[in-house]
Amino acid sequence: MIIPELPAYLTSLGGEDYKGFIIALFTLSAGLSRPFSGKLADKIGRIPVMMIGASVCFVVGMLYPLLSFVGGFLFLRFAHGFSTGFTPTGASAYVADIVPYQKRGEAMGLFSLFGSMGMAAGPAIGGWLATLFPLETVFYVSAFTAIFSILILLKLKETLPNKERISLNMFKLKKDEIIEKRVLVPSGILFLCAFSFGVVLTIIPDFSTHLGIENKGLFFGVFTLSSLGIRLLAGKTSDRYGRVPVMRAASATLVCAMILIGLAESKIALMGSGILFGCAVGMYSPTTAAWVVDLSLEQFRGRALATMYIALEAGIGIGALVSGFLFANSADNFQLVFLSSAGIAGLAFVGLLFVRNKQGVALEEYM
Repeated sequence: MIIPELPAYLTSLGGEDYKGFIIALFTLSAGLSRPFSGKLADKIGRIPVMMIGASVCFVVGMLYPLLSFVGGFLFLRFAHGFSTGFTPTGASAYVADIVPYQKRGEAMGLFSLFGSMGMAAGPAIGGWLATLFPLETVFYVSAFTAIFSILILLKLKETLPNKERISLNMFKLKKDEIIEKRVLVPSGILFLCAFSFGVVLTIIPDFSTHLGIENKGLFFGVFTLSSLGIRLLAGKTSDRYGRVPVMRAASATLVCAMILIGLAESKIALMGSGILFGCAVGMYSPTTAAWVVDLSLEQFRGRALATMYIALEAGIGIGALVSGFLFANSADNFQLVFLSSAGIAGLAFVGLLFVRNKQGVALEEYM
């Protein structure tokens, strides 16, 4: 909800040179918290981990209007990332717990579908609210949506069979508790794909203004809506034919989308390329999650999903930083930024050509 307005808000605070940090700091803290959220999800349960994330989202959202200076804003962006560092890890593990293997891709597609609905409604509503009310209103509304998440979580039944009491030892990580090596291949591919997502989050608000689009959340709404329908189809297809073919199609589509965004010179062209970008995201998001769960051991499922999200946040964060550096607040650099991200997505496609598909095998054989 708040992302489309943040670049202009930071500029109003005198921090226009730090636009790349809007996404980068958020994803940095999310990535740093992932090993802890993965371990806690496997120890104390999925629901407590989700509750921590939702609570952080509420508290930080309420603080944005109070810490209205550059240093305070950047601190809150870092703190806000802990919400994403915890909730999706617990939620993904929860879904994986209750879904049979043969429908895992479909279930992850449905799970990500609801996430996309929020991603579509949030920026569009946030951009609309910002045209009617002070930006503080957008911050408060975004914070209170987290309350509804907490109310839902209170009604859920925990799926972790042998819960442990939380202790300080759980916050001491061993080397093998940070990254799950079994899922490094899909996580690496996700990193390369997520790079473009970081570019879009950082540069599209300014690019929209450059093209004369008043609602800077419009592109986010378009690409997220376009990803909705394809998520279920992509999940089902990956269940039937394997994860790798779907990931190849997703990465190829992503390359085309980023090239077309870079070449866009009108609102219609940008929205059209946004549809294609949404299709790519809708294909790779549920498929990667299902692929990671396929390769993970049940007792380390939280850690495996945390590894995936670390790669996701690293890709988004680095994409945001690099794009902010390349853009340098100059409209002449828009094309350079988007075409460079297309090249990174191309590396994902090339890498997938060397990954063997494992369609139709039992879970034990897959591992």
